[in-house]
Amino acid sequence: MMLSSSNTTCIKEERESLLRLKQSLANSLNRLSTWSGVECCEWQGVECDKQIGHVVKLDLRNTFPFVDKALFNGNQLGGELNPSLLNLKHLRYLDLSMNNLSGNIPKFLGSFERLEYLNLSWSGLGGVVPHHLGNLSRLQVLDLNVHRVLDRYGLHSPYFDDSFLVVDDLQWVSSLSSLYHLDLSGTTIGNDIDWFHPVNKLTSLLNLKLASCDITIDSIKFINFTSLNSLDLSYNDIDSTIPIWLSNLTSLTHLHLKDNSFHGPIPDFLGKMITLASIGLSENYFINSIPDLFSNLSSLVYLDLSANKFNGSFPPDMKLCNLGVLDLSWNQYTEDLADFVGNMSDCMLNSLKVLIFENNMFKGRVPSKLGDFTKLEHLLLSVNTLDGPIPPSLGGLSSLRELDTQWVPPFQLKRFEASSCNIGPRFPNWLQTQTNLSVLDLSNSSIKDTIPEWFENFSFRCDVVLLSHNQISGKLPPFHGSTTDRILMLNSNKFEGRFTSFPSNLQLLDVSDNLLSGQVPHTDGTMNPSLEVINLSKNRFTGSIPVHLCKVLSINVLDLSQNKFSGRFPECIENLISLQVIDLSNNTIAGVVPSLLGSLTQLKSLHLHNNRFEGNLPLSLQNLTGLVTMDFGYNLLTGRIPFWNGENLSNLRILNLQSNKLTGKIPLQLCQLNGLLQLNLALNNITGTIPRCFGNFSFMTMISDQVKFVYTVRNEGLCGPPVSRSCNGGTGSSYYHADEDEAQDDDDDEGLWFYVGMGPGFVVGFVGLLGSLHFIKRWRVAYFEMLENVYRWVKTK
Repeated sequence: MMLSSSNTTCIKEERESLLRLKQSLANSLNRLSTWSGVECCEWQGVECDKQIGHVVKLDLRNTFPFVDKALFNGNQLGGELNPSLLNLKHLRYLDLSMNNLSGNIPKFLGSFERLEYLNLSWSGLGGVVPHHLGNLSRLQVLDLNVHRVLDRYGLHSPYFDDSFLVVDDLQWVSSLSSLYHLDLSGTTIGNDIDWFHPVNKLTSLLNLKLASCDITIDSIKFINFTSLNSLDLSYNDIDSTIPIWLSNLTSLTHLHLKDNSFHGPIPDFLGKMITLASIGLSENYFINSIPDLFSNLSSLVYLDLSANKFNGSFPPDMKLCNLGVLDLSWNQYTEDLADFVGNMSDCMLNSLKVLIFENNMFKGRVPSKLGDFTKLEHLLLSVNTLDGPIPPSLGGLSSLRELDTQWVPPFQLKRFEASSCNIGPRFPNWLQTQTNLSVLDLSNSSIKDTIPEWFENFSFRCDVVLLSHNQISGKLPPFHGSTTDRILMLNSNKFEGRFTSFPSNLQLLDVSDNLLSGQVPHTDGTMNPSLEVINLSKNRFTGSIPVHLCKVLSINVLDLSQNKFSGRFPECIENLISLQVIDLSNNTIAGVVPSLLGSLTQLKSLHLHNNRFEGNLPLSLQNLTGLVTMDFGYNLLTGRIPFWNGENLSNLRILNLQSNKLTGKIPLQLCQLNGLLQLNLALNNITGTIPRCFGNFSFMTMISDQVKFVYTVRNEGLCGPPVSRSCNGGTGSSYYHADEDEAQDDDDDEGLWFYVGMGPGFVVGFVGLLGSLHFIKRWRVAYFEMLENVYRWVKTK
């Protein structure tokens, strides 16, 4: 039993051996960082026997997927194997695959007498395979694969230097009586080495892989490894008919003979091997039609007969109801494609995922029956002599990821709008035939491709090109050549690198949410006299705000947010009198907010959020009478909130001054902003009384559930409702509110003296009235007559 836990005590000598091994290995990602401390049974890749505590498993395989070259290479182990491994005498499992070790396969690996599993595939180790491996009498799995395979769907082997392994003798293999898996693919055996007879003694063998070993085969009739499940002799250039000894493999499920020189008829015994699930006979010299014998192979899932000389029709009795992949490309079929597909059994409609007929001589129209293969993911029909329209039934293939027809359509479109359709993963080749196209919409169409070379010459004729929300990668083309004002929306893709050339004759450019870097290339009003919208947000652009944009006087929307722009706000921005939206948020722009912004009277949205602006806010912003949003949050602004004329800013709905260094009191002029929906003054140093009028904003009252009204957070100097802090001291909702005029520094003092002077003034005035009535008889008579008349009038009423 193997276990990696704190219940198992690591043996000191074995721990020291592992530490010496660690010292001899190199890795940039520090894969062996857990190899420290005394309990080696808890280290990554190390397992110990639960009862005796010895290390029995060492798994150092690089498990990162090799589709990501940088991560895969970074996770590889380098260096040489330290002989200290010999101290792990109880080792049963050793996996060093997918690394970049140096040196030859060490002979001492043949000393692990308990070893059952040895995987050195793509380990980086080379040289002559040592005969000492024949001493591993308990070995069940031996994998020395170094074969690099590149197929239609991607690289099937990792990114590292080729390992050169040579087999100068295979007699030692016959000693491995427990072996059930042998993979020597990519090793150089050579046709002068007898591989067959040593392997023929391995009666327990289930998997035999000798691809690309430069071997030949014997023509004997009988073999001993009759339990074989999988046989791969691909890429050996074997010039022979299919050997008769294959008929003994009655349990075979996988047979791969690709890229040899097999010829002659396909033997009948192959049709009796009913356990076969995959057959690969491509790139050989088989002729005639597909044999009917395949009809018996009901378990077949994969059938690749490509690159031979097959012809004729599809056998109507071949009911391969589990078939998922059928590749008949690069043959000599001349049939009408509709007739050929018509012979295919209906039981395949729900199983086929990959159907490849390219590079034949099929003729006629694309049959509508292809739309009935509901599971199709890849359909390749290119390089045939097909004509006519694409049948509408193909539009129902919801799982289709690849469609290649090299079809020349019989029409010329003016608009092709396929937004949110499953067009990808590649750009449709037939588009380049469309010379009259003015609108192309492939947004959100599952494209995972780079821009084809033909695309720019094709697209310059289009007035509208929409490629957003895909996974298009690579460099951004210059998109030059158009003579009309174009709309280019390339946002939300994976374009990367420098934006080397600004397209010309644009009306709208959106390259936001990509991986573009460097400085923004030059443009001006001559290149783009009608450019209205520029959106470069969510990229990695650097440098200052490009001043050449100030020469494009037609700009309405400028969005440079979420980049790495620095420097100061360019003063030439005042030239852009048509600007309605400026978004520079989430950059590192510094300096003061220029007062010249107040001259951009068309501005409706101003976002300078999360930069390094400092100093006072300019009073001139009150001239922006159409402004709806003003966002200066998260900067370094100081001074008081300006006394903006609220009547001028009657359209303002959002005002965000959060997280700055503003001081002073809240000006009463803000009470005139009756349309406010969001006011955020939090995280400043504002003091004084909160104006009563803040409770009277009409829009805030009407839609109070949507209102954001924040001004008290960390403005500890504020008092009065709605905060609990009273302006008279203490707490409570009652407060003293002076007759505030916060445009002056001493309004609190003025309110105090007003009330102090009101008492004496009343006394003096009242005493004066009584004195006049006492000394002037005419006033006294008139006064009391008035009181009498008032009394009678009240009594009558």
